[in-house]
Amino acid sequence: MRRRISKKQALALIFTAAMLTACSQGKTGKSSEAAAESAASAESGAVSDTAAGTESSADSSADSSAAEGSDSTAAESAGSEAASAESSGTEAEASATNGDILAVSPGGAQFPDMDLAVPTTEPAPEIIRIGTRNWIVKDLQARLMQLGFMDNDEPTDYYGEVTAAAVKVYQRQNKLPQDGIVGESTLKAIMDENAHYYTAQEGDSGTDIQTLQQRLYQLGYLAQTTDVSGTYDAKTLVAVQKFQQMNGLSDDGKVGLKTMNLIYSDEVKPNMVVYGEKSDIVMAAQQRLKALGYLTGEADGNFGLGTVMAIKEFQSRNNQVVDGYLGPGTRDALNSPNAQPFGLTLGDESDSVEKVQELLSKWGYLDKQLATGYYGEATKNAVKAFQERNGLTADGLVGASTMAKLTSNDVVKPAPKPKAKTPKQNNDKPKNGGKKNGNSGSQGGGGGSSYTYSGSGSVGTLLSVASSKLGTPYVWGAKGDNAFDCSGFVYWCLNHSGVSQSYMTSGGWASSGRGQRINSYSELQAGDIIVVSGHVGIVAGGGGVIDASSSNGRVVHRSLNGWWERNFICGWRIF
Repeated sequence: MRRRISKKQALALIFTAAMLTACSQGKTGKSSEAAAESAASAESGAVSDTAAGTESSADSSADSSAAEGSDSTAAESAGSEAASAESSGTEAEASATNGDILAVSPGGAQFPDMDLAVPTTEPAPEIIRIGTRNWIVKDLQARLMQLGFMDNDEPTDYYGEVTAAAVKVYQRQNKLPQDGIVGESTLKAIMDENAHYYTAQEGDSGTDIQTLQQRLYQLGYLAQTTDVSGTYDAKTLVAVQKFQQMNGLSDDGKVGLKTMNLIYSDEVKPNMVVYGEKSDIVMAAQQRLKALGYLTGEADGNFGLGTVMAIKEFQSRNNQVVDGYLGPGTRDALNSPNAQPFGLTLGDESDSVEKVQELLSKWGYLDKQLATGYYGEATKNAVKAFQERNGLTADGLVGASTMAKLTSNDVVKPAPKPKAKTPKQNNDKPKNGGKKNGNSGSQGGGGGSSYTYSGSGSVGTLLSVASSKLGTPYVWGAKGDNAFDCSGFVYWCLNHSGVSQSYMTSGGWASSGRGQRINSYSELQAGDIIVVSGHVGIVAGGGGVIDASSSNGRVVHRSLNGWWERNFICGWRIF
């Protein structure tokens, strides 16, 4: 049974078939002509069919022979259509073999196979500005980190203040408008394989220049605090050139990655009083160090090993970069009325700590096996017990008064204890370097500003302090209270958790020797300091970490995912 269609439907189908056939045969130049001819033929056929239908309706007594003739004609037409379909099918197969577009044919598939690339990701925006979230921001941040314009961190899809600031520095260096907005030209320049690495030079201004000047002042290359202006002026140029000369670098006066990395390393050579010198400046510093309890020898004006160690101890407790040099910054802190006196405290590790532990053991306040040189919870509790029994302030810190009492012969021993089986404290690091069984409370989860740690003790204190700063802005070189970089955040959190910790860059943490070193990523636990390439954070437990993130632009609690494992260097267990 035939199905009748309208004239318009027939025209549309034939026109479409003609266009596809013309394309498959490569006759694009004649497609309009072919379509017109097909349309005309269709119109003629449609008129003929309509007339025939009308005549048939009017003459209901058509004879049988006429009907038979009509049937014969229809049969011939069907045969012709079948042959045409077979021919079209053959042509379609040939076209497919040749890689052309398949032609539509009566006997072919209703929808020929088409290999089309359908986009599955959101397209990159034409303009990237603060507040933009897109996958392209991850690539942009990763490239800025690689070129030295951002601190190394896990890239995110958020374009915030820190990323914009890094882009501005890149634009400054490459003579582009410094608007912090990434358009086509800026994005192309940053992502180019030949893009220039970070370089600071005369005439530049910014927070990065101010941080550079502060370090040059600490190392003695800039003479006054007023030279720290944030502008790379003639004085800064001379200071950088002298720094490069003394440290074996090309003295071009430009601060690239080599100069920037060396300026915070242990191998840096300062422009100041150093080991081996003898002067009145050294004598004055020694006298002050002795008064504060850091120097046990005589003040003779000779800058020897004992003076170096005393200066490092002082720097570690007075918010200075620990380098053992007597530079302007250290001299200012040393002569300040707010200078912190010597005192051993939680988290310290040294021969001095081991000596104190041996004395505590001698008087019966500490198990001899815990005399490891590491000042952990057990040592702190033993010191407090000693101080309480001997009339001293029970603060758990070993200062001059406590040390004098420990080394005297007038010591009150612990009160006798009833015999009972009690578990031993083992919060200090064993001598064999094995794991210490510290605070092992259950680890809380959560994210963002709602994170809490359900454990107690020193680990709980550290993570509570860290959590209190969630959302605080990230600022390179900042150490708190209202802004941090990654190492400044760890420094601030430890010092506000009862641990005396000097400021160190992420590179310094890689070899800090502070606490028990954790070499396996899988052994990290809550409260550990995690060090990755160019970054540092605090393990929060439950598979999380709290850190000052340059890519997020603030202090965050996030997952310890594959990026952290791939870039893992080591961990440090302080408690």
